[in-house]
Amino acid sequence: MSAVQEALPAIRGSRDAIVRRFALTDAIFHAMTRAAAILVLVLLGGVAISLFAGSWQALSTFGFSFLTSESWNPVTEKFGALAPIYGTIITSAIAILIAVPLGIGIAIFLTELCPRPLRRPIGMAVELLAGIPSIIYGIWGLFVLAPFLQTTVQPFIISVFHGVPGLSSLFAGPPYGIGLLTSSMILAIMVLPFITSITKDVFDTVPPVLKESAYGIGCTTWEVTRRVVIPYTRIGIMGGVMLGLGRALGETMAVTFVIGNAHRISTSLFAPATTISATIANEFTEAVGDLYTSSLVALGLILFVITFLILAIARYMLMRIDARTGA
Repeated sequence: MSAVQEALPAIRGSRDAIVRRFALTDAIFHAMTRAAAILVLVLLGGVAISLFAGSWQALSTFGFSFLTSESWNPVTEKFGALAPIYGTIITSAIAILIAVPLGIGIAIFLTELCPRPLRRPIGMAVELLAGIPSIIYGIWGLFVLAPFLQTTVQPFIISVFHGVPGLSSLFAGPPYGIGLLTSSMILAIMVLPFITSITKDVFDTVPPVLKESAYGIGCTTWEVTRRVVIPYTRIGIMGGVMLGLGRALGETMAVTFVIGNAHRISTSLFAPATTISATIANEFTEAVGDLYTSSLVALGLILFVITFLILAIARYMLMRIDARTGA
């Protein structure tokens, strides 16, 4: 009994040392993760401050008219961001409208309908699209897609909708091949693998018992997908869409090749246009004068704000969905 009593202090000391070591490592881990989170905020704030400081001359010179003016003339130093803003929003919106149904459809096919031996090859092929450099998409769009659209698709669409109110102006003008629609199609191809991969992964997280129960009461594949799979994974699907939209908003090289780089606004989707990222990439190295450079930095600030607002709206929509469904 005395031997046990003599060993108790050593045991307690060893236990206290282990507890202190665990507490120390936990404190270090907590400090490191907090520092990483703070670093992200610092970097984000630093980017915002740098963009604002660099664009101050343009914003103070042109004021609110910088956002409402279509003029972009480096010779007379008259700059307006309306045309790049319009091109950025329109191309990204059309790309998402094309890519989201296709991406969700491919994900449904891979998870619900595709024969098992084909799932991996098709899934890998879709994911490989994400690894292709954007400049390759741009070259392919310029030398393959644009000539095909110019000689085949655009003349047919123009002739079909000629004289139709609204649609005739939406698909008007000579078939250049390059323009808003072409760049939107390139963007749709580029964001498709991101939306498909994320949607497929979240579809795989649906508990099999939920789908088996739905099939057991006589639901079809369409009903199971619509009533069970998509509602269960709506947040993940929205995340994939937002990731694709972020890629579309900031894409530069592929869009620069096929959009036409024209600082004007046209109602026709076949007309050449420009985007914020394409304008910066084309003209930043040639910018002469502080006002010209500041105007390009101001475009970067506007793109930063647009991306932030879209992500904030998406987060708000998710919160509303969760509140409405009681999730």
